[in-house]
Amino acid sequence: MDGHSKFDTRFVVWFTGLSGVGKSTLAQGLASRLRTLGYPTTVLDGDILRKGLCQDLGFSPQDRHENIRRAGHVAKILVDAGVIVLSAFITPFEKDRQMLRQLFLPEQFIEVHVDCPLEICQQRDPKRLYQKAQAGLVPEFTGISSPYERPIRPDLRIPTDQLDVIQSLDVLWQFLQGRYPLISPRPC
Repeated sequence: MDGHSKFDTRFVVWFTGLSGVGKSTLAQGLASRLRTLGYPTTVLDGDILRKGLCQDLGFSPQDRHENIRRAGHVAKILVDAGVIVLSAFITPFEKDRQMLRQLFLPEQFIEVHVDCPLEICQQRDPKRLYQKAQAGLVPEFTGISSPYERPIRPDLRIPTDQLDVIQSLDVLWQFLQGRYPLISPRPC
């Protein structure tokens, strides 16, 4: 395992879920908590990667696969460099989530399904994407004109229609502390 213990804090948390469920919000909140404790942490956000590294990709199933493949390899490079990576991508297809899992050692990959009914995501719609998709202005939009395959066995499922942001972060934090006992305040 290239010299690292089983409880090494090099891992990726891969947040998956529909647009508007809170993936980026949870990733940023968790990043803040981890950085406060001195852990090198970065957030990979699907919206940001699509403006740069993946700007040449559309939303066809093939392009979605390539988007996730690229993001997965960036996450792997960062994890190998000792960084905790928090990835917020819709990642709508189970085969792509399984492909991601294969890139990492089992203890390095955590799939978190940020779960919320489509109807509530449509009500939230902070970017008005659902509204645009229903008007036919956004083709192949996940949940409307393109499928979202619910994760079969995520490591953690967080129902953001039932928990607020702080409660969701607390559930996530408890899960991580159970899995990685070294995640605790570091001495200065």
